[in-house]
Amino acid sequence: MNYHHIIAQLPYSKPFLFVDTLQSVSADGVEGSFTFSRELGFYQGHFKGNPVTPGVLLTECCAQIGLVCLGIHLLAKADLSQLQIGLSSSEMEFLLPVYPGETVTVRSEKLYFRFHKLKCKVRLYNAEGALACKGVLSGMFKTREDVT
Repeated sequence: MNYHHIIAQLPYSKPFLFVDTLQSVSADGVEGSFTFSRELGFYQGHFKGNPVTPGVLLTECCAQIGLVCLGIHLLAKADLSQLQIGLSSSEMEFLLPVYPGETVTVRSEKLYFRFHKLKCKVRLYNAEGALACKGVLSGMFKTREDVT
């Protein structure tokens, strides 16, 4: 199935878009992937001579795929033209480094979605399929209908 319509509604653009493809989306979760290109500017200084992807960007990748893409899917019947999103909490555990050029896969499982607050369990796997980080993320969604 093609999920480009969800990616098109994301409020991000390159170089801060951390979603390449979505493999599956349902009311219970999402799976997607992103390649951390070697040309991304932050690798030049993190770390000298041995670059790795910063944990904050792994968290952002998990949030964009696992929380925001899922939220857009769950709000499919709402007017998303003025969608506002806020990360309300994150608890992440980093287990393995992610290197420049790696394609990662994020799998997210919805824990709950009530009153436009979404909480998900997220897992990010490296190019070899090993668990690189995991955690729980929560976010709030505000749509055009919430404003009027």
